[in-house]
Amino acid sequence: MTWEMGFVLFVVLLMMFALVKEIARADIIVFVALVIFLMSGILTPQEALSGFSNEGMMTVALLFIIAGAIQKSGVVNQALSRMLGTPKASGIRSLFKLLIPVSGVSAFLNNTPIVVTLTPIVKEWCTKHKISPSKFLIPLSYASILGGILTLMGTSTNLVIHGLMLDRGMDGYSLFTLGLVSLPASILGIIYLVTIGQKILPDYKGMTETIEEQSREYLIEILVHDNYPFLDNPYVGLSVEEAGLRNLEGLYLVGIIRKKERIFPVKNTTKIKVNDRLIFTGLISKIADLQNRKGLQLRTGSEVSLDKLKNGNGGQLVEVVVSHQSSLLYRRLKETHFRSKFDAGVIAVHRNKERIHSKIGDIVLKPGDTLLLLAGVDFTDRAAASNDFYIVTPYKKEDHPLLNRLGDKKAWLAIGTLAAMIGLVSFDVLSMFKAMSMTVLLYLIFKIISADEAKNSIQFNVLLLIASAFGIGEAMFKTGTAEWIADHLIDVADPLGMLGILVLMYLLTSLFTEVMTNNAAAVLMFPIAVETANHTGLEPLAMIILITIAASASFLSPIGYQTNLIVYGPGGYRFTDYIKVGLPLSIIVMVTTIAMLNLFWI
Repeated sequence: MTWEMGFVLFVVLLMMFALVKEIARADIIVFVALVIFLMSGILTPQEALSGFSNEGMMTVALLFIIAGAIQKSGVVNQALSRMLGTPKASGIRSLFKLLIPVSGVSAFLNNTPIVVTLTPIVKEWCTKHKISPSKFLIPLSYASILGGILTLMGTSTNLVIHGLMLDRGMDGYSLFTLGLVSLPASILGIIYLVTIGQKILPDYKGMTETIEEQSREYLIEILVHDNYPFLDNPYVGLSVEEAGLRNLEGLYLVGIIRKKERIFPVKNTTKIKVNDRLIFTGLISKIADLQNRKGLQLRTGSEVSLDKLKNGNGGQLVEVVVSHQSSLLYRRLKETHFRSKFDAGVIAVHRNKERIHSKIGDIVLKPGDTLLLLAGVDFTDRAAASNDFYIVTPYKKEDHPLLNRLGDKKAWLAIGTLAAMIGLVSFDVLSMFKAMSMTVLLYLIFKIISADEAKNSIQFNVLLLIASAFGIGEAMFKTGTAEWIADHLIDVADPLGMLGILVLMYLLTSLFTEVMTNNAAAVLMFPIAVETANHTGLEPLAMIILITIAASASFLSPIGYQTNLIVYGPGGYRFTDYIKVGLPLSIIVMVTTIAMLNLFWI
């Protein structure tokens, strides 16, 4: 081992440790590793920047725009929601009717917006028919993943690997290369989810329902009473900030009830009036601080609830899941200015199915945290312009962006244009990049999506991660680190033959996916897969397909894949639920994938 190999291996291991520990956002961690390789001379500027002009990375950016346009049209998601119908046989038939089209659509569209849009629809349907959402939401996520491994454009990971192959002088994937191997795994996976998986799934209540039932346990009502003359009451006439009610230790002012008026979120400038009912949430043990203040009185036996608090003033309870790309990550809530930024107050934060018992403002947010918000009238518009979280609560009917859109000509034009371009790619008339570029251009010309909407659809942090990861892979190739790792992996698995090598490569990729991100795992494993194939005499394409499927087939944790993260809080799941349901599915996909590779290439 040379010093360059040792240095690259050390930086990569350090990067993986930072990703596992969630020290910062994944894209920042990988970018820092890239800068280290650049500054140390391991990579030239041209090599370090090669990922930023890679065809695969640029195609991912175009697909973000296309997915945003299709989501805006609402045609696909409304059609999928109608598939649920009326529950029969304990909802199994409805589950099957949902998962098949979800998988099909996810083969051609980014599955994240599909799951984001369908999660509140499925939750509402389950509530209406008295079925636990936890029986449907993990299958929804897993079905979208199983669909994503069917085609080149199914996931960003597929396109990233495609771009890496082109950079190495290889032919890359055709549209359905992956489907030749993954289709049997997807079919068997769906069958498992609606039969055995459905029985393993827990029967939980969602976060909103649980919190509404328990709201009296942590909602505190304080009365600004009129036992003092107006001028003597130290709070009447003061703003919330002037009264010292904004930065209380362990308590958070979420709303004010003033006769028939409901005021939320409460601004710093809101004036306090006599007989105002101040609603706090937080640590009940800290209530003595308020009880001792002149002019404030704790109302015992209060009937206040979240349902009563939200009535009036156009407000609503909204459940959101903090995303991987959120600007709120690893910051205390009070540092994010959440209330003023989104016109919503945070009522509670759940993590790992448990409510965090701490002052709301002091909670440091992490990916997958589920927030229950008391949202004002401007929340929907402000949240739509942000990638900070996924909204997983049904919209009010008048605000729902997907209703009554089936007759929209632009919506059908969006679908028709994409279908035509997919046809051209299927017959090798256009490359994927050219076809998607033409699709976006037509969307802009016909005003299916505006330039601002296109920009907001792009997840720039994902692109930064992908582009930076290309440089990490190049450093592993250039220094011989990938070849060194491949040699040692072959030595470990050699007693078990080619089957052992394939299983080891699949498991290693799956492990990286679960603890990091699917794109980072794919880029790290690509050079190792190529060198392993070269040393064993195996067709490189077979080994690359193996790691491509393994990188996307993330079923064992909520953090390995975005769609798993989206349904984590709304389904009320525990971390172990993903292992119970996902482990058999992971084995099915691995065994089926290796069997198909053995049939065609080995």
